[in-house]
Amino acid sequence: MNEKVKYWTELSEYDIKTAEAMLQSKRYLYVGFMAHQAIEKILKAFLVNVTDETAPFSHSLSFLAKQSGIYKSFSEAQKDFIDLLEPMNIEARYPTNKKQLMESLTGKRCTEILNNALELQKWIMKKL
Repeated sequence: MNEKVKYWTELSEYDIKTAEAMLQSKRYLYVGFMAHQAIEKILKAFLVNVTDETAPFSHSLSFLAKQSGIYKSFSEAQKDFIDLLEPMNIEARYPTNKKQLMESLTGKRCTEILNNALELQKWIMKKL
């Protein structure tokens, strides 16, 4: 594994562990945010591995997946998941309706988000 790919995979691992810590401490707003960060970084690792170029300055999961070519291999469930995860990058940092957002982020929902992120992260790592 080249150094650029290693850099992004290590950051992805760190972020997924942070999402786990946020779930455990019931800091639900940041579970989705950190899950997004973990998937963003593993997608950048994949993109760098495929193109041998510097990862683009983008937080768009669908853009990164399409740029790397892995999007074509995604199942419909994986595509739906990155669509669900996409706005969590912004909403966690700048919630437009904090009360509504906090009410929607239950422990059960955040556990599902984290489990789906772990599954997608591992799936992408196997393709590296």
